[in-house]
Amino acid sequence: MNNAEAKFILQGYRPNGADAGDATFCAAVEQAQQDPALGEWFAKQQAFDAAVSAKLAQVSAPADLRAAILAGGRVSENAPRRSRWNQPAWMTVAAGVAVLFAAGLALWPKQAVAFNDFALADSRLSAIHGGHGHENNELQTLLNDPDTRLGQKLPIDFANLHETGCRTVEFKGRDVLELCFKRNGVWFHAYIARAADFPRIAMNTAPALEDRGGTALASWTDADHLIVVVSKTGRKNLEALL
Repeated sequence: MNNAEAKFILQGYRPNGADAGDATFCAAVEQAQQDPALGEWFAKQQAFDAAVSAKLAQVSAPADLRAAILAGGRVSENAPRRSRWNQPAWMTVAAGVAVLFAAGLALWPKQAVAFNDFALADSRLSAIHGGHGHENNELQTLLNDPDTRLGQKLPIDFANLHETGCRTVEFKGRDVLELCFKRNGVWFHAYIARAADFPRIAMNTAPALEDRGGTALASWTDADHLIVVVSKTGRKNLEALL
């Protein structure tokens, strides 16, 4: 198990310790205890999960909700039929769905972090990088061009690149394309995924920079694709591409 796989598993580990005895998590937790970087990441994720759980715990139903629902039910027996969605019980269900939806939105940034972590971990496997085919070379040439700025609309044909060009890796059961390009003697690693394959990952249209020690990455979306570019030589060389 590598760190990217361990992170994927540990995202489901509940912060209250309820999963401590679950064999599904044992190997990943042990790896986090032995690897300082993974351990630090895991601690931050647990803190984030605990904060979200605490916020959700503060959302409580009104004290008189049960009485109001029962009273509404008695009144509705003798009242003209109304739209199903205007009935008190359905309104309560809808309110619950809204709370769950809000919780899902809170987890979107976490999903983006997981995708960035995956790209960062894969970029270190430089020995297996590379691609072939006309489509790969055409996009690579464009990214090699000093006038091409990160964040602008790129002519990405995911299907063609997948079939004839780029190296393909897998994240959460979905294909992600990896393409290397070079600027001013420095290599960068671009990861491209279809936005439709990862609806829970939210990214901005403008590249967001992130430092990871001596490594840096930029991530953004063009509406159709999620794109992450990793620089193993730090932030300065990445900023030069913006």
